[in-house]
Amino acid sequence: MSSSQYETYGPAYENDPPNDQPYAAEDSQEYVDTYRPAYEMRYETHPEAGTEPQLPRQLPPTLELPRPFGGRAEARREAQRRKAAERPQAVRRLVPRALVVAFLAGGTTAFVADDKAIELTVDGKPRTLHTFADDVSELLAAEGVEVGAHDLVAPAPGTPLTSGDEVAVRYGRPVHLTLDGRRRTVWTTARTVEEALRQLGVRAEGAYVSTPRSRRIAPEGLSLDVRTERTLTVMSDGRARTVRTNAATVREAVESAGITLRGQDTTSVPPGSFPRDGQTVTVMRITRTKEVREEPIAFGVLRTLDASLFRGTEVVERAGQAGMRRVTYAHRTVNGVHSRPRRLDSEVVHEPRTQLVKTGTRSLPTSPADVDDLNWSALAACESSGRPDAVDPSGTYGGLYQFDTRTWQSVGGSGRPQDASAAEQTYRAKKLYVLRGSSPWPHCGGRLHT
Repeated sequence: MSSSQYETYGPAYENDPPNDQPYAAEDSQEYVDTYRPAYEMRYETHPEAGTEPQLPRQLPPTLELPRPFGGRAEARREAQRRKAAERPQAVRRLVPRALVVAFLAGGTTAFVADDKAIELTVDGKPRTLHTFADDVSELLAAEGVEVGAHDLVAPAPGTPLTSGDEVAVRYGRPVHLTLDGRRRTVWTTARTVEEALRQLGVRAEGAYVSTPRSRRIAPEGLSLDVRTERTLTVMSDGRARTVRTNAATVREAVESAGITLRGQDTTSVPPGSFPRDGQTVTVMRITRTKEVREEPIAFGVLRTLDASLFRGTEVVERAGQAGMRRVTYAHRTVNGVHSRPRRLDSEVVHEPRTQLVKTGTRSLPTSPADVDDLNWSALAACESSGRPDAVDPSGTYGGLYQFDTRTWQSVGGSGRPQDASAAEQTYRAKKLYVLRGSSPWPHCGGRLHT
């Protein structure tokens, strides 16, 4: 072969079959040693590759380089030198790979050890998940579960986690609760009304509940009216009845005892109030009636001074007249007992007429002669119809001017006034007038001045 074959097809041992026989010259020509190792030819062919010859790739153990005269031994030595040079490099390449494999194996073990299988239930919806969280707080944060002051977390936030643990979150819901008439807002993590009643400690046996107990409580909450069963004593018509009721008002509780309130009937506590446990309620049977009365209205007296009249003398110029009003009263009877009448209305039927009176300012006379000009006959006609022997039905007063015996004797008379003459009776009347004016004759004294 020529040197061009090496440049085209690479080393000779890649194209020639391996054998131990040296090459022979063609056509029995004289033998010429043309063998050159591949690395020498490459260096000669490609001097730009460097000053160091390039090593050929390692051949399989079964292949050997052709052995020209003096070339086989040299090739063996070169192969040994190449293997010795490659061994440290191979060791250096294997050490980092071994370290990487060991690190990955250890990391995988730690990865598997930190992974936890947790069952998380949020507001009744369970799910199983894998997490690297160390405690409940980290788990909730990793899952985006936010909890507030009214929410319940079990176990508590911050509790360490291990694989297989269960974590439950229940959100709080507002309940606008009216319990036995008292209103308040409470928070509960219960999901149904029945569960909320148990959680709030409400005695539900026999109670009235405004919402079905199986109803689920929405996140925005609900309004709930609960009336527990209570014991009441009702007193009515002389009897006492004890009842258990969950009524909303005293009236309903009384009616549940078989008692009917009629007309004006009421109870000792407001009928619309909430009945309390152990309360005693008395039924009051009430009747009401009206009465109309006519009542007089007193007249007034108007006095005027008159200098023509002696002091102490009063003359009625116009008699007064009483008025009248019509008054309506309400009468109330409670369980047969009458209460004080209550005035409802008043109406004036006619107004009263004022009485006009003249009052004397003249100095009193000093003798009977000073009063001779008075109308004594008018006074006698008014007092006794002008009869000197007149006696009143009681027998106390007698004569023209109706003296009683004591007054008659105080002005000098003797015996009975009706037994004296008319002139003496008039004289004694004048003396009395000088002492007391017309006051002894309150009804007829005014006639003296007519």
